[in-house]
Amino acid sequence: MHPKEAALHDRLRAAGRVVVAFSGGVDSSYLAVAAHSALGDGALAVTALSPSYPDSHRRIAEEVVARFGLAHRFVDTHEMQSAAYRANNPDRCYHCKSELFEVLGKLRDELGFDAVAYGVNTDDTGDFRPGHRAAGERGVLSPFLDVGLSKAEIRSLSRALAIPTADLPASACLSSRLPYGTEVTPERLRQVELGEERLRSLGFRQLRLRHHGEVARVEIEPSELPRALDPAMARAMVAALKPLGFRYVSLDLEGYRTGALNEVLAQWVEFPAAR
Repeated sequence: MHPKEAALHDRLRAAGRVVVAFSGGVDSSYLAVAAHSALGDGALAVTALSPSYPDSHRRIAEEVVARFGLAHRFVDTHEMQSAAYRANNPDRCYHCKSELFEVLGKLRDELGFDAVAYGVNTDDTGDFRPGHRAAGERGVLSPFLDVGLSKAEIRSLSRALAIPTADLPASACLSSRLPYGTEVTPERLRQVELGEERLRSLGFRQLRLRHHGEVARVEIEPSELPRALDPAMARAMVAALKPLGFRYVSLDLEGYRTGALNEVLAQWVEFPAAR
């Protein structure tokens, strides 16, 4: 066993019975499998359902559960009822994670578990992550930080265990596609979800559809940009997205990059922590 994997198992065993926040992404899938390995029935993977959670992620989560025999359940979260969340200021993720950890905390207490854990890793500490503050306020464990696991290491350990998410492209909730200050609505989230599904059906692997009102700004992995710039493909992208309600379709020539919408955080003077 990799030394950090062994340390992770020790950390989880020391925590007792653990509820794992499990979205079906790279990090949470590895954490759920590791917790199952270390704790058996003392680990419960829990997936939160809401308009910001894509159906594609649910299918992946169900695949991981079936393959590894994880104890699992779905719960509903209601962040859309929060005006602060819908306002989509730079602290949106704080309000989302506050709701998530409130729901998981109640489930922990109801079932007699000892802790809630989630999959923030060392790479995440280099970006603006208000959701981590919500975790700290509610005593949620971050075992990857405790043992110093990075994204690359999590992918490597996932490959060794044949977890199907090992090489999954980076993902985030659908609300992250809306620029700060654009109200989060179920309709906009659905536009983004369907748009990204249609772009993937054209063969693109790593992408984001940023919702700018009438404009769909498409970010494609730089290595895939030449294909996106082909006139025939450009027409296919337009044909895929305009029926969803976008008047214009644009291609970001910088390509996909993590946290692209955080590039404007300096203008949000009311959120000094974001600068």
